Amino acid sequence: MRIGVAGAHGTGKTTLVEDLTSRHPSLASVPEPYVLLEEQGYEFDHPPSPADYMAQFRASLRLLRRPAARVVFDRTPLDFVAYLRASGTDLESDADVAALRSAMASLDLLVVVPITPLLPPPPDFADLRAAMNDALLDLVYDDEVLDGVEVLELHGPLDGRADAVCKALAL
Repeated sequence: MRIGVAGAHGTGKTTLVEDLTSRHPSLASVPEPYVLLEEQGYEFDHPPSPADYMAQFRASLRLLRRPAARVVFDRTPLDFVAYLRASGTDLESDADVAALRSAMASLDLLVVVPITPLLPPPPDFADLRAAMNDALLDLVYDDEVLDGVEVLELHGPLDGRADAVCKALAL
């Protein structure tokens, strides 16, 4: 079972990943590419640049290509395509689009965590956050990107989200 969790910053993705893996220890969590790249010495601009989003996109593709069977990904390549679009850029090549489709097809479930008024927004980059959220939702419901991937869009308080994912997956 491969679960991807997508959404703008400050929507509760990491909290959801932690809740899922604590309830189901057989699920391994995969940290978001930002964290992994930073640990490897990558220096991000503040705010992140399109080059930073491309680096995260490519790192996310590599993570999804790994054959692990029971994982929850904190962010997916789709997140970074949405951030690119929100910052006025898009994928650089048809090969990137094909790689995106292939990586996303490896998921059993894509959990989308949109912005909700239930959580206070983080103080940084409100306009980027809103634009990313809109771009992500457009991508999620574009049949050409997620051909056949099951999508669960979560709304509501943090404490009920893991239950909704478990119910959708019959865990």
